[in-house]
Amino acid sequence: MSKQTIAFIGAGNMARSLITGLINSGHPADRIRASDPVIARLEALQSTGIITAASNDQAVADAEIVVLAVKPQVLGDVLSGLQLNRSQLLISIAAGVPLQSLEAWSSSNQPIVRCMPNTPALVGAGISGLFANAAVSNAQHAAAEAVLSAAGKTVWVSAETLLDAVTAVSGSGPAYFFYLMEAMVEAGTNLGLDRDTATSLTLETAYGAALMAKQGGQPPAQLRRNVTSPGGTTERALSILDAADSRAVIERALAGAAERSRELAEEFGRR
Repeated sequence: MSKQTIAFIGAGNMARSLITGLINSGHPADRIRASDPVIARLEALQSTGIITAASNDQAVADAEIVVLAVKPQVLGDVLSGLQLNRSQLLISIAAGVPLQSLEAWSSSNQPIVRCMPNTPALVGAGISGLFANAAVSNAQHAAAEAVLSAAGKTVWVSAETLLDAVTAVSGSGPAYFFYLMEAMVEAGTNLGLDRDTATSLTLETAYGAALMAKQGGQPPAQLRRNVTSPGGTTERALSILDAADSRAVIERALAGAAERSRELAEEFGRR
């Protein structure tokens, strides 16, 4: 993919994280272009050595890959106004905009990959769910994966509708963990710890637990059992969570996120 030109329409945080990751992984900076109506965003990228374009059409001209990194509300206007050819791969990271709309605004034969990234991509630790339409070739499939892998891991789903589940689990997922961290910090301060200590204990515990779950070779359920001694402190805490039906609440929360993702797809798709 190092010889391919990648154009970014939109140069916000997610685009910058992908651009930085691509350069760090060895993609030539002069093979990357970006356009954005906010000049300050383009100025912030000049030190990377990429080409900043004066217009969207200038950015996409002769580019093999076009990354749509604009807000869902304006994507229809932006995409409809682009001068594209059917050999160009479109990668949309605009949440909630369905393939049907992307194809209507470009071409029914346009190779398009929809993806749902998450905010840890900003620190190179994201994960993105991807789905490709039938026009995407094997080579373009690999190219899309390489672009998104610049900011973390990727998973492909077998149906576009499953991107709603990806949104619920990983797209919105970081907020769930931040919410739990907030609660743990507050609980620690209520138990007498100063806020800095409670915060440090919470963040390092969250990081360590995630690292164990990722590298330890055991599923989360077993890791939980490993630290839950009969009659101990952890068992007491977990029994209180179980009594509050916390698992069912989490399931309802994620189902609500998936439902809202479907609603947004209908709203954005009508634009």
